[in-house]
Amino acid sequence: MTDEQRRERNFLADTGAVLKGMATVFKQTFRPDDTEEYPKVIAEIPERAHTGRHRLNRHDNGLEKCIGCELCAFACPADAIWVEGEDNDPEHPTSPGERYAKDYQINYLRCIMCGLCVEACPTRALTLTSYFEMAYTSREDAILTKEQLLEPPPELGTTPGAKEGL
Repeated sequence: MTDEQRRERNFLADTGAVLKGMATVFKQTFRPDDTEEYPKVIAEIPERAHTGRHRLNRHDNGLEKCIGCELCAFACPADAIWVEGEDNDPEHPTSPGERYAKDYQINYLRCIMCGLCVEACPTRALTLTSYFEMAYTSREDAILTKEQLLEPPPELGTTPGAKEGL
């Protein structure tokens, strides 16, 4: 094959690649937009999309499910969870086990929402919710404590500041 034939072959291949790319651009130019008007309109979240804020659960009798075993903290690859377990008071128990979580914190500046902490929990005390509106104005606000995690998250669209851009 001569140099002339190689150059012609490369030119045809390059021209075909450019035409293929331009066809993609032309096709996308006339495609309708798929823009969500968040926070004016909040799209439905799939039922099993649990990639939001964590929640600590309670038993039906009001006792906490967390037994302070610290397995969630050990399973967290980002080291975002801090658990300090303590022995339960037999007369006034906090959880049904021998221990309970005296201090429980999740740092959402570190959390990567992988769900490994939920998988590690032997009592299903920790679950992920569908609440994803988690913007913080300070580092201290991004660390949720046990009391905050025991409360259910607010409804989507009710977070302070969500309507400011309207």
